[in-house]
Amino acid sequence: MELDELTTADTTPSAAEPPGAPTGWRRVVGLGLGFAVLVGVLVTAFAWPPAESAPRDIPVAVVGSAAAADRFERQLAETQPDALDLRRAADADTARRLIEDREVYGAIVFEPTGTARVLTASAGSPVVAQVLTGIAGQVAEPAAASPPVEDVVPLPDADPRGSAFAAAALPMVLGGMVVGILMSFLVTGVWRRVAGALVAAAAAGGVVTLVAQTWLGALQGSVWANAGAVALIVAAISLTITGLVALLGPAGIGLGAVVMFLVGNSISGVSSAPEFLPTGWGALGQALPAGAGGTLLRSTSYFDGAAAIGPVLVLTAWAVAGLALVALGRRLRPAAHHALAR
Repeated sequence: MELDELTTADTTPSAAEPPGAPTGWRRVVGLGLGFAVLVGVLVTAFAWPPAESAPRDIPVAVVGSAAAADRFERQLAETQPDALDLRRAADADTARRLIEDREVYGAIVFEPTGTARVLTASAGSPVVAQVLTGIAGQVAEPAAASPPVEDVVPLPDADPRGSAFAAAALPMVLGGMVVGILMSFLVTGVWRRVAGALVAAAAAGGVVTLVAQTWLGALQGSVWANAGAVALIVAAISLTITGLVALLGPAGIGLGAVVMFLVGNSISGVSSAPEFLPTGWGALGQALPAGAGGTLLRSTSYFDGAAAIGPVLVLTAWAVAGLALVALGRRLRPAAHHALAR
């Protein structure tokens, strides 16, 4: 290639290039740098929350005399300040009920003899259960062995570490996104896209439950409740994507991917707990479909639906917002809905 040809390739806009012409070097370099920034953003989004992960105000019940509870609070303030949000409970049975109702993650019970024992719920968060056991071991009597641990709400034997449950979170988010995107581009008629997304969500609930509960044994509890939870998760995400595409066109896919995948999935707290995320981010994660969906599925699978109302309301709000965006997009861009599917 001559020098003047190279110069022309660098300065001529790609839109003006004839078909089959090489892409201009300026555009090539710009795309490469842009993709490098994208990789950096992805790494930051997924590496930053774990890097900053630490227990912050985890609700935990304390059972025992006032003197024992006060001593524990002082020890905790010295060793791990702000790690736990301690709540007094009258006795161990009361603490168990609080755990089963998902009001606390666990409890530390101080016996009259001065020894301690730990009540955990690995189904609520295996990470929190380990942290709580470690903290209890630090405050136990020096002469005593590690405090005994009772897992009040354990994970299933088929998934003792909760790895299968955590691994299923990302596919559900991606599945909801794919449903919304494909319905927007393969189906003509805005309300037909909505109907298709709802059918896909209901079917996904059955398929995911069949795989995760019947086959892998990672889920427990009512099959119907778990299937409904998965269906609501997929519906919330897919309808939101469908609504964004209806209103913004293809740009809605990018916005939906940022909200649902880049932000929502990385701060969902599914692999640990929302209380392990930096201040404020855990609450934000629970206001997005990925975080609310993970919390809902834990409730239906392991806690007989306890504390499920909050995440159900969050997911329903996202689904309704998606329908509102669909209606608004149909009104403002009526011709675009037919063009997208062609």
